[in-house]
Amino acid sequence: ALAAAAAAIVAAGLAARTGLAGIPGDAAGGILYAALMYVLLAFAVPRAACAAVAGAAVVLCGGIELFQLSPWPAQWAAQWPPVRLVFGTTFNPWDFPAYAAGGAAAGLPDRLLRPRHT
Repeated sequence: ALAAAAAAIVAAGLAARTGLAGIPGDAAGGILYAALMYVLLAFAVPRAACAAVAGAAVVLCGGIELFQLSPWPAQWAAQWPPVRLVFGTTFNPWDFPAYAAGGAAAGLPDRLLRPRHT
């Protein structure tokens, strides 16, 4: 299920990147980026609480956003363009609320659908 979710999120993210411009496209990208990070972390640590995974996804995305304040992501993207999809190239403080929304948007259905252990 997580692999299917990751594939769907990547497809939606690529569609949003090409189909949405301006603020809606940037917001959708941030939300989907955090949702993908959630899915990857949930796969890596399957027994972690949904809230912990969502928090970790938001913090990780925020760290990557802050990393964009350095010249390295842009330099790496100039050398190999797919790096831009992972690290971005320019800092945007408005991405932080999108990351929070993406973490919550991924965590809620996981919390509701995850089997409960007794």
